[in-house]
Amino acid sequence: MRRYRRKTGRRRGEGPRRSQRHPGGRRPGENRTREQILDAARECFAERGYDATSVRRIAETAGVDQALVHHFYGTKEKLFLNALEIPMRMPEALAEAAAGDRAGLGSRIVLAHLRVWEDASARPAMMTTLRSAATHRSAAAVLRDYATETIREALGKVITGEDAELRVALIATTLIGLSLTRYLVRLDPVPEVSPGELAARLGPVIDLHLDPADPAA
Repeated sequence: MRRYRRKTGRRRGEGPRRSQRHPGGRRPGENRTREQILDAARECFAERGYDATSVRRIAETAGVDQALVHHFYGTKEKLFLNALEIPMRMPEALAEAAAGDRAGLGSRIVLAHLRVWEDASARPAMMTTLRSAATHRSAAAVLRDYATETIREALGKVITGEDAELRVALIATTLIGLSLTRYLVRLDPVPEVSPGELAARLGPVIDLHLDPADPAA
């Protein structure tokens, strides 16, 4: 009986063909899918908040099976924690604003804050944090870190004195309040005012908190 050899696509003398695996065992498409899910989660959380967002809704927005969301992130809570962040551009922008002359510093701080918020790629993550801070402890913690650590580190050389902690908190109150009314609540006419005009009007408010309070005042 004649036997037929199965074609393997290898030349005579070659060893068995090794399977092509991505370094680390993860296929290139997995990273793309993971980021796709995370982007969709930020969009949903920013629009609806934590409680009103379901894993199914996130999967539909990402265009993937719901099982993939659980595969990459486990639970909605873990996915939410991954979605929370203040972009690294924010501390960098604030530090750059603080590096200039003291004159006009308050306006530069407001403008730096707004420029990051105006970036469409950064806004969903910050909206997720802002919208959820009132009802979710993790989101509130991220916002508190921004209000204290991020601003303090960026303006540490400028804000000194015994009441420095209070003044940092008051600057954060102004900036977070601006974000709340402009991007989340959309209090008219604040969303329509240009970043430059907002910086000019709120800059003097920031300037009031940059220097220690006068005990005699």
